[in-house]
Amino acid sequence: MADSLLKNKHLLWRAGFGIGINQIDDLKNKNIKTLMNELFKEDSFSEVTYDTPDIDSTMDYMNSTAPAEKKKEMQRINREQNNELNLNFLDKIVNSKEQMREKMAFFWHGHFASRVVNPKFNQQLLNTIRKNALGNFKELLFEVSQSPAMLNFLNNQQNKKDHPNENFAREVMELFTMGRGNYTEKDVREGARAFTGWSYDKEGNFKERKNQHDEGTKTFLGKTGNFDGSDALHIILEQKATAQFITTKIYKFFVNENIDHDIVNKLSSNFYSSGYDIKKLMTEIFSSSWFYDQKNIGNRIKSPVELMAGMMRVLPMQIQNPENLIVYQKLLGQMLLYPPNVSGWPNGKSWIDSSTLMLRLQIPQIWSGLRPLEYSPRQDDDIDMGMKSKENALNKSFKNPNITIDWDRLDKTFAHKNCEDYLIQNAQSLDMNTVNNFSDKSLKMNIINLMSTPEYQLM
Repeated sequence: MADSLLKNKHLLWRAGFGIGINQIDDLKNKNIKTLMNELFKEDSFSEVTYDTPDIDSTMDYMNSTAPAEKKKEMQRINREQNNELNLNFLDKIVNSKEQMREKMAFFWHGHFASRVVNPKFNQQLLNTIRKNALGNFKELLFEVSQSPAMLNFLNNQQNKKDHPNENFAREVMELFTMGRGNYTEKDVREGARAFTGWSYDKEGNFKERKNQHDEGTKTFLGKTGNFDGSDALHIILEQKATAQFITTKIYKFFVNENIDHDIVNKLSSNFYSSGYDIKKLMTEIFSSSWFYDQKNIGNRIKSPVELMAGMMRVLPMQIQNPENLIVYQKLLGQMLLYPPNVSGWPNGKSWIDSSTLMLRLQIPQIWSGLRPLEYSPRQDDDIDMGMKSKENALNKSFKNPNITIDWDRLDKTFAHKNCEDYLIQNAQSLDMNTVNNFSDKSLKMNIINLMSTPEYQLM
């Protein structure tokens, strides 16, 4: 296999969600610069939306004064809208030509993790992340920090003078910007005072409630003054620890979980000097020769969304019941819009256990209609986003997932090509004798068997 194809595959998986069916024919002939221009292609930004009629989703339907039927109706509307947001985001991930924007949005979605029921707030935060995914980290941080989803999730509407709530200030420093060890407990207390009064109105617009803000002098990260929330964020961004923390996390996600400290230090310094230019940082990473070193290729386990999206990009398919994809996310342990906690999703070997590995290996056969799904979503209100009421119907539809794959198109696309060169990230590690040890030698079975190997789980 040509070295250029190996590098191109590596770039398409790390800077996007794998090889699209339309990219296969001329992928060998493209150089990295051309491919990067396509990945960073600037199209007009389109928001992720939901189509379900909105009946004032800002209403607190758990309010004890609301009628029971009204609460039930709001739960239904919120569930349907969150499901639509999930599927629309997945559709952008799979089909957008701006793969780099969506991959960065996927990264930020896990970095700025939040879990709220209100679909309007989820939609706003998701579009904020997607809009700023390759922009400036300062602008992204400010917009996320002032979003109703994050203020709600981290309880800052309860952060008032004389009664500060430290949750928001702590997580902003620990998880979103600086990381542990770069601030003190006093910084958390003083930061919380600075963020007092940051809230939102019932329409979801950011609002500073002056009467709830602590006007006293604060000493925060070595500076003293009558700081508000904006001042606190500016001071955080002045810390080189912030650039180091963000760069390290990006390196671990896009390059290798084993850090090369010399490279990360240089990237971090350049990121800080650029004023937190995300696109410039990512361009430097993907343009560097070390990114294509053998040790950085095929060393990452695909997350559930990356696994599903990669299959959907290369297999031309029609999905009659797209809502099933939400439950596949749940079964595999990664539901868009629903990270496990404020730390986001774990990575690496945490994606693999005895049940999820078997399902991951069987999905190509299930989606091809060769075997039924023998797993069912567990009833867990904490992570099912209200889907329990539909569980029986969904389980029945899994027996026939209603996915139609255009195998004729794949036959034409892969004519005179080795499928493993395009489907397996590091094909040299694959034992083709195992793949070929089946009576059915058709291209369809070759693709299904390749996607059912442990090697396909890596990128």
